[in-house]
Amino acid sequence: MSDQPYQPTLAQLRAFVAVARSRHFGTAAAKLGVSQPSLSQALSSLEAGLGVQLVERSTRKVLITEAGTALLEQASGIVSSAAELVSSAAGLTGELRGNLRLGMIPTVAPYRLPGLLPRLRADVPDLAVTVVEDQTARLLEALRAGRIDVAMLALPALSSGLGEIPLYDEDFVLVVPPDHPLAGRDDLAADDLTGLPLLLLDEGHCLRDQALDLCRQAESGVDVIGDTRAASLATIVQCVSGGLGVTLLPEPAVSVELRGTDLATARFAAPAPGRRIGLVYRGSSAKTEGFAKLAEIARAAAG
Repeated sequence: MSDQPYQPTLAQLRAFVAVARSRHFGTAAAKLGVSQPSLSQALSSLEAGLGVQLVERSTRKVLITEAGTALLEQASGIVSSAAELVSSAAGLTGELRGNLRLGMIPTVAPYRLPGLLPRLRADVPDLAVTVVEDQTARLLEALRAGRIDVAMLALPALSSGLGEIPLYDEDFVLVVPPDHPLAGRDDLAADDLTGLPLLLLDEGHCLRDQALDLCRQAESGVDVIGDTRAASLATIVQCVSGGLGVTLLPEPAVSVELRGTDLATARFAAPAPGRRIGLVYRGSSAKTEGFAKLAEIARAAAG
């Protein structure tokens, strides 16, 4: 019998972290690209080697034990470090090549991908891009955990250990019914929002927070409609078409979302309120040179 202390494998730790995060064996197995029996065996071997139960299994749900909760952060850190090692090895030359996992927020992806992806294929033909669309908080979590390489979102990210590259600014545009008193204006001020029934995206979307910051500048406040819950700008625009209120869109979304509607727009006087979009990446990444090239391509694609 060997006197060597037990050493968990990376596959076992990945299995534990995946199950702990998803609380479902089938979902965890799919994310790792392994069979469910293989995942279960890896987790059982880890528990046997450590001498503690990490997960309570039942036919209906998966629970993380006290021991599992205590060890999860360490296990996640080891898995993230391994992912960072692989990412660093792939980007030792600093070039934009190989595989790139690009995160994008939902209020950017539909309007920038049509220009960005063809330009990436033309400029970097050997680059394999995977796009992950999600809200800012989850993209930052995925970035820190090594599940994505870089994210395109609104700056500042306000997260330690991450680098930022500004790309471009987007103005906000007010979308209103065609007969609205503000329709066609190009000299709006924040105070013109006072009293308007404003429809915003659901909580968790950074565009909601940015719009609320603008609303706070209105002297008498803005009547933000809180009962309407929407996860996409397309839904919000349809609500405006249905007479439920008005909304704010970033400029690139206007032509896309208003296509086929009779809605009108009103624009703010310069300097117009808006947001800055940029790339966010791990400061420890070896791909910073490649991200600078990606930024150049993204700016060109955005015009």
